[in-house]
Amino acid sequence: MFSHRYLFRTQLIALFVVGSLVAPAMSFAAEAAEHETLSLKATPLFQIGKFSVTNSMLVCWIVALAVIIFAQIATRNVKTVPSGAQNFWEWLVESLYNFLESIIGRDLVKKTFWFFATIFIFILFTNWAGLIPGFGTIGWGHYQPSGAFHVDRPLLRGGNADLNMTTAMAAIFFLLWIIWAIQANGVGGFLLHIFGPKGETSGFLKIIMVVIFFMVGWLEIVSILFRPISLSFRLFGNIYAGESILEAMSNMVPILSWLIPIPFYFMELLVGIVQALVFMLLTAVFTLLIAQHQPGHEPNH
Repeated sequence: MFSHRYLFRTQLIALFVVGSLVAPAMSFAAEAAEHETLSLKATPLFQIGKFSVTNSMLVCWIVALAVIIFAQIATRNVKTVPSGAQNFWEWLVESLYNFLESIIGRDLVKKTFWFFATIFIFILFTNWAGLIPGFGTIGWGHYQPSGAFHVDRPLLRGGNADLNMTTAMAAIFFLLWIIWAIQANGVGGFLLHIFGPKGETSGFLKIIMVVIFFMVGWLEIVSILFRPISLSFRLFGNIYAGESILEAMSNMVPILSWLIPIPFYFMELLVGIVQALVFMLLTAVFTLLIAQHQPGHEPNH
């Protein structure tokens, strides 16, 4: 299992770097107006030339750096009998590996594990980081006539509460999905998988099935193109809604702002795990569907 861990650690760093570069490139840069609820757009903090750094990007970089440092510390002095950080890291990686292997098979997991495990770990800790007190309440603002301080430009914002970040991760998966599909089937096999007739037919019925599945193939193309959109909006919508609820509960009764959100914090801890798992499982299943007939692959029930 050590070989999988070291490969995963290397690919982990690579994906975090790519993701952090893709997300700002897709940014819907705009100044956030004063608002009473969580803004749909991340707030720009500063400019580096034409490069705008937002508060959600800052959080993503902090989480990625923290995970990479923890992985380096946990695997710096590998022991035969693990303990402490090494034990937790090996348990996490091996549990994910065995779980994915039971779903997509031994051959496919060897090729794709680095991506699916990275996505799960990064999304999970980014979701949980957004629940740390101070997110959305520390930053630049002004005092209202009532004497309360209103934050106009939060310093920190949940990374996955920004549609740019979730879209970037979905776009990276879509690119990898195309690569894995062509590797498993070849260009001709990939097109045949989409447009080719399924089942055994002959004669005139076969001609009809060819025409039907060719037309169905175009619907499949539309479905494939919508996958990264659905992945990004599903994750963004759930995390944004959760943070909006927490903010609303905090402002409902100012004197009890520390108490009312507590039950919702526990709910969001669960949502953070579920959404990370859903994103990983959907991307894994999409990959399995295109590569399940690869020679040597063991299909699962």
